Amino acid sequence: MYESWETLKNECTKCTKCDLCKERTNVVFGEGNPKSEVMFIGEGPGEQEDLQGKPFVGRSGKLLDKMLGEIGLSRNKNIYIGNIVKCRPPKNRDPLPEEQELCINWLRNQVLLLKPKIIVAVGRIAAMKIIDPNIKITKQHGTFYLKKKTWMMPTIHPAAILRNPNQKPLVEQDFINLKEKIKEICTNTY
Repeated sequence: MYESWETLKNECTKCTKCDLCKERTNVVFGEGNPKSEVMFIGEGPGEQEDLQGKPFVGRSGKLLDKMLGEIGLSRNKNIYIGNIVKCRPPKNRDPLPEEQELCINWLRNQVLLLKPKIIVAVGRIAAMKIIDPNIKITKQHGTFYLKKKTWMMPTIHPAAILRNPNQKPLVEQDFINLKEKIKEICTNTY
């Protein structure tokens, strides 16, 4: 494990552990306040993320930023955003289990350095990897689970909301639950 964000990011950007590195434009390491109490984790970068080297910057990211803003959160101020895999899977497919396994230690090191009090798993893949492999995102979204002294909550991915706008009220409630949990256990977020 790396002791500093700078060293971790430097090493991560050189990673060639899996074939995803062969077609990437950028490693999407993560973004936000490295002293945040709240961390959001997605599955992996899409096309815009790969081009810009930042997580959640496409249409889904704009929607995520809007929903974050509605509860007083911002990637530029009081949260950190990362992904299970740091390189874009071809055609935005789900990252394969072996790709997730080869990449997960970068995320584990980020969590170790950040020490978040709350982790929000954005989407099914992230929720299954970090909370429970049997999780049912449409049934368990918005529910908090305590794992190793960290509260974790799955939520529906913004891309799913773009495909099915009827899910937006569900996610808005998840974010209200999140705001309440932040106020309950975090001291430096708001």
